[in-house]
Amino acid sequence: MFSIDLTVKNTAFPASIQRKSSEDAEAVYQTVLSAMRSGNPDIIELECEGKVEKKIAIRASEISGIQITQKDGSASGSGKTPGFFALASE
Repeated sequence: MFSIDLTVKNTAFPASIQRKSSEDAEAVYQTVLSAMRSGNPDIIELECEGKVEKKIAIRASEISGIQITQKDGSASGSGKTPGFFALASE
């Protein structure tokens, strides 16, 4: 499962959705990136594959960052903190 996290201006926590395949996650990433580059205040609507009832709509001009991370599904996780400001452990 892949998580796509969107950082929104003046918002403390990222909005996130999930995709089952890396290709689908990359397609969402490219769609959002194109909308960010356009500079138009269009609204992007995204649905989550992990939780089908989860939908988000965000004005493209308010998105300040996007990140894709892979979730391994284990209880312990990979040891990495999700988000843009996670520190790499060495």
